[in-house]
Amino acid sequence: MGTARSKYRLNGFRTLLGTACLLTLPGLALGQDTPSSEEILLEGDRQQIQLQLPDPELQLPLDDLRKFTEVFSRIKEAYVEEVDDRQLLESAIKGMLADLDPHSTYLAPQEYEELEESTTGEFGGLGIEVGMEDGFVKVIAPIDDTPAHKAGVQAGDLIIKLGDQPVKGLSLEEAVGLMRGEPGTTLTLTIMRESESAPIEIDVVRDVIKVTSVKSRLLENGYGYVRITQFQAETGTEFSSAIEALMAENDGSLDGLIIDVRNNPGGILQAAVEAADALLDGGLVVYTEGRIPSSRLRFSATPGDISNDTPVVVLINGGSASASEILAGALQDHHRAVIMGTQSFGKGSVQTVIPLDETHAIKMTTARYYTPDGRSIQARGIRPDIEVRPARLTEFDGQPFFTEADLSGHLENGDAEESRAGDRRSAEQAASPIDLDFQLRSALNLLKGMSILERQQNGDEQH
Repeated sequence: MGTARSKYRLNGFRTLLGTACLLTLPGLALGQDTPSSEEILLEGDRQQIQLQLPDPELQLPLDDLRKFTEVFSRIKEAYVEEVDDRQLLESAIKGMLADLDPHSTYLAPQEYEELEESTTGEFGGLGIEVGMEDGFVKVIAPIDDTPAHKAGVQAGDLIIKLGDQPVKGLSLEEAVGLMRGEPGTTLTLTIMRESESAPIEIDVVRDVIKVTSVKSRLLENGYGYVRITQFQAETGTEFSSAIEALMAENDGSLDGLIIDVRNNPGGILQAAVEAADALLDGGLVVYTEGRIPSSRLRFSATPGDISNDTPVVVLINGGSASASEILAGALQDHHRAVIMGTQSFGKGSVQTVIPLDETHAIKMTTARYYTPDGRSIQARGIRPDIEVRPARLTEFDGQPFFTEADLSGHLENGDAEESRAGDRRSAEQAASPIDLDFQLRSALNLLKGMSILERQQNGDEQH
């Protein structure tokens, strides 16, 4: 179909400009071709402008646009309370984005500022990463050492009330706004939990949330533990530094390393790539596919494994999402780590923050990401190599076994000092918090078994 050409006098240009913007902007947002030209013609002493407009039928569904205009007009005329144009248009924008998927949203000044705060690691509130599911707020993961985590909020909880306010009918932004507040104030969360037959109430005291992205320690001699609570701008650097510090603390090397991303809701894509790069000696880490060229990206690791090929176990669960799944998926596909725990959350999409001006932006899903082997994690998650479900461990309170050492006149071992040292180690291990975390203890036992097997194989080769 051809293009319509019309001549307009300059004194009507303002009306024409508004119409032209309305017709062409959606086409640009969708990445469509919008051929148009503009030239100024002189006719005597009067200046005219000639525009070549795209065929409206190829740009916008005009019947739907008329319907939108009709609804807008009806609301203005008949709604019980007066509503200004700006509020209506902003609501329309929010609705367009919210209807796409649970992660796309419009960021007004306050939400835009809060998003920037969450990526730098300090903000006010409860300390949970949330999304929407069936009209309720779903907890993706509580962040370590935050009020929600300490109060007992769990990944997978459905929040049905915030204080006295039912969540049904609220947007995600409105729900998050209710969760934030003055530090020291208490908010009662009414929660539906899969293991409970009735709703439960949890009181959470708001606080300034300061997220420590990376924590590390030696679990036992030779075995390091790195906990990543959230992927922030500096997480990649902090992760590498933590591994190097653990190696230095253990005479320059480790027998095994546990990376814990349980209940890690994700964060910045580049931070996950940097963390994977630290343990990979090259190769693809993750790639993204979207409709526009700028959303089709590939991220690869650089040569060099800072851990010197130390055996690695990655712990995941249903609260491990997004960037956590990128890290786990990359290490799994490259056979660089054993993935242990339970199936991850399954958020395999990439959101891009697109500023509209200095105070407004949209956060929109622009791509899906794929592991090096081409697996899409969206709505599937990462399946662990070894499934280990969480369990509550208790020790039996029984009498100790009667042993040879209890016999009168027993022969001494010949290395009494070593025997006493072994007794001390046993006592220390019995009191260790590792024994209270079944998944963590399982990961440590796996690494110990791998280390023993490697030593045995090396010994056989030497003989």
